[in-house]
Amino acid sequence: MAKVPYKIFLTENEMPQFWMNLQAYLPEALPPMLNPGTGEAITADELKAVFCDEAVAQELNTTDKLIEIPDSIRKFYQMYRPAPVVRAYNLEKMLDTPAEIYYKFEGTNTSGSHKLNSAVPQVYYAKEQGLTHVTTETGAGQWGTALSMACGFYGMDLIVYMVKVSAEQKPYRKAVMETYGAQVIASPSETTEVGKRILEANPGTGGSLGCAISEAIEVSVKMGADKCRYVLGSVMNHVLLHQSIIGLETKAALDKYNVSPDMIIGCAGGGSNLGGLIAPYMAERLEGKNDIEFIAVEPASCPSLTRGKYAYDFGDTGRTTPLMKMYTLGSGFMPSANHAGGLRYHGMNSILSKLTHDGYIKPRAVEQTRVFDAITKFCRCEGTLPAPESGHAICAAMEEAIKCRETGEKKTILFGLTEPDILI
Repeated sequence: MAKVPYKIFLTENEMPQFWMNLQAYLPEALPPMLNPGTGEAITADELKAVFCDEAVAQELNTTDKLIEIPDSIRKFYQMYRPAPVVRAYNLEKMLDTPAEIYYKFEGTNTSGSHKLNSAVPQVYYAKEQGLTHVTTETGAGQWGTALSMACGFYGMDLIVYMVKVSAEQKPYRKAVMETYGAQVIASPSETTEVGKRILEANPGTGGSLGCAISEAIEVSVKMGADKCRYVLGSVMNHVLLHQSIIGLETKAALDKYNVSPDMIIGCAGGGSNLGGLIAPYMAERLEGKNDIEFIAVEPASCPSLTRGKYAYDFGDTGRTTPLMKMYTLGSGFMPSANHAGGLRYHGMNSILSKLTHDGYIKPRAVEQTRVFDAITKFCRCEGTLPAPESGHAICAAMEEAIKCRETGEKKTILFGLTEPDILI
């Protein structure tokens, strides 16, 4: 067997032609989303009032394990994909560990993250539906940047509600989004009724993703069903579907060298990165074909999986969304103002919540000081400066590799490095 190179690249022809629908592999159906007014399962028509028609179809698809990627989307993907899998030889050496460490690097586009993988299809579907505008929220700014790139390419108008504390900490993120044509508003704001109510109740609030979601939905609905829809960068199952390209590329690359992970680690906010990375491996686990350990790493300051309840809750602070069964800290949760980066959502994707509840995913929470220490060590040996979000996965991967050093056990560890810190 040839030595594994530092970076494993697929060719454009080897890029996946299908997304993987992890929902179709679940041994039992997810608890349905509920209409908060009636308590009944939400219908496709009700969801279509907020989301694009094709996104709704994908959200509710429980049977098709593979869904074809449209040609226009694959051509856009080819501008920045396939993305490499990296063997972290220098990190292994620094840690003096017998473990083999790999990471999937998703920072190969201007948005600096994996978020473009779902922004492109959602904007494409909106365009195909004849819409002219979309609205959204963003936390640290990666999703807003990705969506602004997709909207600029497809000629769609975009309004982004950015969590206020992030907008204040990262003004250049706003500049990048505006360069691609987006209008960016710090949330909560005076531009919506829900924003006004939140500010009246909490005048000094730094905002939350829940607040920003509420404002974006309100604006979308007011603009009219013939013009606009709301699009979401995480949490929803159709977003996990689009992000499965991460894991499918990863598995194809590692299979070339007969590399099988013993452990897969991802950071967890709303779930898009983690769900995408684990998709093909979790599908095999659910079919009894592997015994991989899956670890979700979240901030100690926003610990939905480790300290939240598995219960029905709203997806936004304004309580306008359907009720979703998920791990949640409560839709009114506001992260501490000193919380850095993303991973600030109060809840978690329903598929990942179910898998965690059923014991397939092991969650852990880590403090920012540990994360920043891991980031510093990683960048000094591997060269890439990760963003705080990915730093959570790096922190856990390094801790697991150190355990291998202490026990002498050789494990193959895979983690997701979904965004470099581009200092904006």
